[in-house]
Amino acid sequence: MSTGTTTYDSDLLRLLEERGYIHQVTDPAGLDTLAAKGIVPGYIGFDATAPSLHVGSLVQIMMLRRLQQAGHKPIVVMGGGTTKIGDPSGKDESRKLLTPDVIDANIASIFTVFERLLTFGDGPTDAVMVNNDEWLSSLGYIELLRDVGPHFTINRMLTFDSVKLRLEREQPLTFLEFNYMILQAYDFLELARRYGCRLQMGGSDQWGNIVNGMELGRRMEGRELFGLTTPLLTTADGAKMGKTAAGAVWLNDDQLPAYDFWQYWRNCDDRDVGRFLRLFTDLALDEIARLEALEGAEINAAKVVLANEVTKLVRGEEAARTAEATARETFAGGAGEDLPTLAVSEEGMRIGAVLTELGFTASNGEAKRKLAEGAVKLDGETVNDPGFLVLPDAGSSLRLSLGKKKHALVTR
Repeated sequence: MSTGTTTYDSDLLRLLEERGYIHQVTDPAGLDTLAAKGIVPGYIGFDATAPSLHVGSLVQIMMLRRLQQAGHKPIVVMGGGTTKIGDPSGKDESRKLLTPDVIDANIASIFTVFERLLTFGDGPTDAVMVNNDEWLSSLGYIELLRDVGPHFTINRMLTFDSVKLRLEREQPLTFLEFNYMILQAYDFLELARRYGCRLQMGGSDQWGNIVNGMELGRRMEGRELFGLTTPLLTTADGAKMGKTAAGAVWLNDDQLPAYDFWQYWRNCDDRDVGRFLRLFTDLALDEIARLEALEGAEINAAKVVLANEVTKLVRGEEAARTAEATARETFAGGAGEDLPTLAVSEEGMRIGAVLTELGFTASNGEAKRKLAEGAVKLDGETVNDPGFLVLPDAGSSLRLSLGKKKHALVTR
């Protein structure tokens, strides 16, 4: 296992190391030799619990992109089968169970982001997306107990953080969820059989699950498999990546307007700019070094580059162009055509409720505080009264601003 900086021979591990993706590797020398010799199929698994993944999953998607850029084969595993159960990792309570139709619709929606970032096809290094429901749903329970069960001990499973933390908090952990780690381990074995997969990657919270899969492959079929995890990704102020006061930063257009997505990156902490450019863009490392060295107000230019590059990758060039133009117009005092929009009825809506409905504030209480602080403007005029009625003329709009960074149009 490796956690330190190493000199690698393979393009794959050099690329991942230079850009800050590597936290732990099970056998760095072995994986380096394998990747230097030929094509390594590698996989990461993703939940299908919503129609979109959020920014917290983007580092994993970018890892698959790096795998392909280094001449290897990315396997995107959608957890159609495991989503029926739920991963206990980092959760305090059981996940709501979804119907197969909802899961399939979620997978189709999520694919639209992957197809922007990976090249799919039948070639040796083309990406493939597979659904673990293909093999898990046809797996007999007795067969699973007999063939796979003997390779897991309850003693060891109880030491995993995902289980231990739930038990320490005295939160219920169902037998259904306890099985999750066995099924994820079985995924690795099945992918090795079907696609010659040799590598599983994931976040640092998946280390135990990855090692389980490697061990299962070794014990059942003598396979040599590898695991690699990324560091736990938080922002410089300690917040979880991809979460804001207004909710998750979704990758899909349907779940979050492009302008809001662009603004998330434009508003990042100065200390995160270089790291985010390395992880989430294809910019050359020397250009990133130049941008992260900017100081004072100039660092804002680097943030615009970051916002443009990430938005271009995830949402497309047009979305990035429009979002930047909207930001320019907004800060110059214009309306901006790509701003989030809220339509109100002919009765109008109280300004506190408007702020919360737009996601600018997490609650009406927070909206009242922001109004009292003088942070809210309607068409350039400060509003302090939470009961103020926002009622645009029919067919027109009003520009609502919270501080300098959040803007929207209210229409009727």
